[in-house]
Amino acid sequence: QLQLVESGGGLAQPGGSLRLSCAASGFSLDYYKIGWFRQAPGKEREGVSCISSGGTTNYADSVKGRFTISRDNAKNTEYLQMNSLKTADTGVYYCAARFAAQAGCVVSSMTFWGQGTQVTVSS
Repeated sequence: QLQLVESGGGLAQPGGSLRLSCAASGFSLDYYKIGWFRQAPGKEREGVSCISSGGTTNYADSVKGRFTISRDNAKNTEYLQMNSLKTADTGVYYCAARFAAQAGCVVSSMTFWGQGTQVTVSS
């Protein structure tokens, strides 16, 4: 069974940090690009960051310089390190995968999705 499982969400204070993990089972992340997406209450799901199978990364302007996406192929796991958190970062965070040879790393193009993990930034 192909599955992505996120973990690491929780409550953080503004200015704090969290690290999200996305563990894949049933397939190898070596051949997939991985994206992190988030959805705040009442808002549409939006892209946060993507990493290609070769390690190329990109970030939404709102998180540049604060978030870092990485992958550990040996563990078949992706990570999203989130620093200098803001209240606007609150939402459910999802990881998703798309076969590396296929273009796009946006909500409508991803093939597999995790169940999401809640991130709440509040004082």
